[in-house]
Amino acid sequence: MTLEEQARTALGQGDLAAAAAAAKALVEAAPGQPAGFFLLGMVAAEAGQVARAVPLIEAAVERGPLAEHLAQLARLLVLLRREGDAARAAREALALSGALSGALSPADALTLDTIGCVLARLGDHEASLAPFAGAVAAEPGNLAYRYNLAAASGFTGRVAEARAHYEAILARDPGDARVHYALAILSRQTGQDNHVARLEAALPRAGGPEDALRIRYALAKEMEDIGDAAGALRHLSAANAAHKHAIGYDFAQDAAIFDAIEALFGEALSGEAPSGGMGPASDGAPDDGDRSGAAPIFVVGMPRTGTTLVDRILSSHPEVEATGELQAMPLAVKQLAGTASRTVIDPDTIAASGRLDPAAIGAAYLARAAHHRRTGKARFTDKLPANFLYAGHIARALPDARIVCLRRNPMDTVWSNYKNLFASQSAYYAYSYDLMDTARYYARFDRLMALWEQRFPGRVLQLSYEALVADFEGQVRRLLAHCGLAWDEACLSFHANAAAVATPSAAQVRRPINADAVDRWRAHAAALEPARAWLEAQGITA
Repeated sequence: MTLEEQARTALGQGDLAAAAAAAKALVEAAPGQPAGFFLLGMVAAEAGQVARAVPLIEAAVERGPLAEHLAQLARLLVLLRREGDAARAAREALALSGALSGALSPADALTLDTIGCVLARLGDHEASLAPFAGAVAAEPGNLAYRYNLAAASGFTGRVAEARAHYEAILARDPGDARVHYALAILSRQTGQDNHVARLEAALPRAGGPEDALRIRYALAKEMEDIGDAAGALRHLSAANAAHKHAIGYDFAQDAAIFDAIEALFGEALSGEAPSGGMGPASDGAPDDGDRSGAAPIFVVGMPRTGTTLVDRILSSHPEVEATGELQAMPLAVKQLAGTASRTVIDPDTIAASGRLDPAAIGAAYLARAAHHRRTGKARFTDKLPANFLYAGHIARALPDARIVCLRRNPMDTVWSNYKNLFASQSAYYAYSYDLMDTARYYARFDRLMALWEQRFPGRVLQLSYEALVADFEGQVRRLLAHCGLAWDEACLSFHANAAAVATPSAAQVRRPINADAVDRWRAHAAALEPARAWLEAQGITA
């Protein structure tokens, strides 16, 4: 067995000491060859030392680029949030991989899947299709590779292909909860065509709490689709109560974040500007004559309130590119604040951000966002809903940026947040597993939007989802005017937009505008009454 084979075998067995010894011997024996450096980098990565792994794999690439090495380098660069470098490495890996020519072998499968995962993580779901398909072609029996191809197919509107791949997985693994959930949200179910019976049979065999969570959410979604409101609520209540307990969420965690934002920006309202860059300059709305050049358009709001719809409308304009839900602003603030916490947003980071130069935040944001721009269009959207928490930073740091906040009926917002499964380990959405927590979160969101209107009058267009449905063209004209965009009829045909959608709204936004989602909460009015009454007591009415 060669030194390279020894190192790879040891890596596969989890014996990092043996793998490192063989890799070091390989470097000493052949210092001009890439294999030893690559394997040393992989040992470091497996040990959790990503920052140490990257220069080792870069040394391998310098000695002769190979698709496998570049793919793993791209994966690690994503973990370090070096998105631009990751994108370049992934695309170079794809060009070297043979995926585009079809010259593949089973040994290529992991490399191809890794490339696809990096591209998907960077939001380029269309580009991820080729490597994912190549991985499946090289190793048809690998269900993880097929799942990734199915997901990318769904995100890019290839619904029939996605469904076929998901069903092929379930034929081999009937208990795969991720697939059951993916099939449920892939399209609207009907009384004649649904998976309720199959899901009910799968639930008792769920492999653990996360699997049960996904299957119950799938059941709730399909039951609501077919008109079984009581069944949907029963499964949601069980799933959400168990998950809230599992994650140990307390609303005080989010309340502290809202308190810190209000303390930072509310101080300036009283005439006492926070220290550093958060002084009174550039508070007002952009000049009417400003056409904004390459300024970003932020689409924000509570999740499931129409943000994806508005993003599709805007990106149907010939001057606008959709870049997806970027973490660029949260990461720019976190990086520059330099706080030691492991969370991206927390009270300490918010407080520290008051000492930052707004221009530095803006430059850091634009540098990160640039890695997600691919079309060369003049303008771009950033559709991270949680950016409403950063509207003050955006207004300061990017004076020409436009901000659009979606507002939906409070009770439809509460219900839609409660019934949709977001990233189950994400702190952004931890409130959504309890109806009263969701109502409390909505009230703080509502209060924060009022602060932004006071602090930066005219900077945020608060766009009503219900008004958009009732007067579509009129509201689209208002939207485009706020964003400094000329009128274009293409924005009315947003459902024909072929861009990928990687949110639960994927099926809805491929249909013309409709009122199906308006007042949907009323089917569950009795269960939602405590939340409605509490909101009303806060002065918020449905």
